[in-house]
Amino acid sequence: MSKRNSNFISTNTHTHTSTSSDKINTTAFDPADYIDNDEAAAFLLADAMESGHPGVILDALGAVARARGMTDVATSAGLGRESLYKALRRDGSPKFDTVLKVVSALGLQLTVKPADAAAA
Repeated sequence: MSKRNSNFISTNTHTHTSTSSDKINTTAFDPADYIDNDEAAAFLLADAMESGHPGVILDALGAVARARGMTDVATSAGLGRESLYKALRRDGSPKFDTVLKVVSALGLQLTVKPADAAAA
């Protein structure tokens, strides 16, 4: 994920207080609300993969799975719904075959390309 998007997947709720009487409540941001086609899903996952951070990648997979419906994704992947939720937690450690099953259930595929020379 590029540095400009490093917090894109965060789903935290924040409260900002500028003074004791000025309290602004915000709602949680969920990227799943904005993933409405395969291209958006692929873009989010590709950007997350570029980050190289397992938690960011799991967050992105979770967002796409929520956008598609966790129960449907779990069924297509041959997993239980609760197992899918556990596997896609930011601190989850899913087996690689689980990741591949989820990606396939989402109608996507993982690809590999040479790393950019600037990144090496």
